[in-house]
Amino acid sequence: MKLIFISGPTGSGKSTLSNQIIKKTKNGFVLSTDNYYKTGLISKFLSKFVNGFFDRRISFNYKLFKKDFDFIYENRISIIDRYYNFEKKTTQNILNEINNINILIVEGIFAKEISNALNNQNYYFLEIKTKKNKCMKRVIERDFRERGKNKKKSENDFLKSWDIYYEKFNPNSIKNNKNKFLIRKNTDIDKILKKII
Repeated sequence: MKLIFISGPTGSGKSTLSNQIIKKTKNGFVLSTDNYYKTGLISKFLSKFVNGFFDRRISFNYKLFKKDFDFIYENRISIIDRYYNFEKKTTQNILNEINNINILIVEGIFAKEISNALNNQNYYFLEIKTKKNKCMKRVIERDFRERGKNKKKSENDFLKSWDIYYEKFNPNSIKNNKNKFLIRKNTDIDKILKKII
C-alpha cells in the first residue's frame, strides 16, 4: 500500500489536494486528522480555556487514529467513516465499507507529527506552502459555514494556529529527500504523482 502524508497550516488546501489525488488514482482513501479530535467534557472545557487548543497535540485522539490507521494499513479496508462536529465537540461514526485500498492519504495539521511517530520510512510526505492571507480567507469562509464562528473569532484563531504550526514545522527537513515534496501554487501535481505512483 502507498502511504502519503499531506501537511500544511490551516486553510492551505490539504483536503482539496487529497481529493485531487484520490480522483487521479484508483482505490484511494483519505484519513483526515480533523476527524480525530478528543470529545467529552474535558475537551469542551479545555477548548474554551487553552489558547489554540485544536492546533495542539493535547486535542488529538492519537489512540483512536492509530487504531483506524493500523486497521486500514494492515487489511486494506475501511469500515467506519468518522466526522468531527466542531460546534458540538462530538464525533459521528458512519458505517461505510471500502475495500481494496491501495493508497492511504493522511492529511491534516498533525500529519507531520504522525509520520514522525510511525517510524516508517516507506511513505511520501507533501508539505503545502501557501500565502498567509489566502489561507486566512479560506478559513474565515469555512469557519462561518461549518463551525459557526464570526469573522473576528475566526481571524484570531487562524493567526494563533498559523504561529503554532510553524513553530513545529522545519522547511529544511524537506530538502534533499526524494520522498518529500513542497507543494506550491504552480507545482505540477501530476509530475509528483508519477514519482509516487
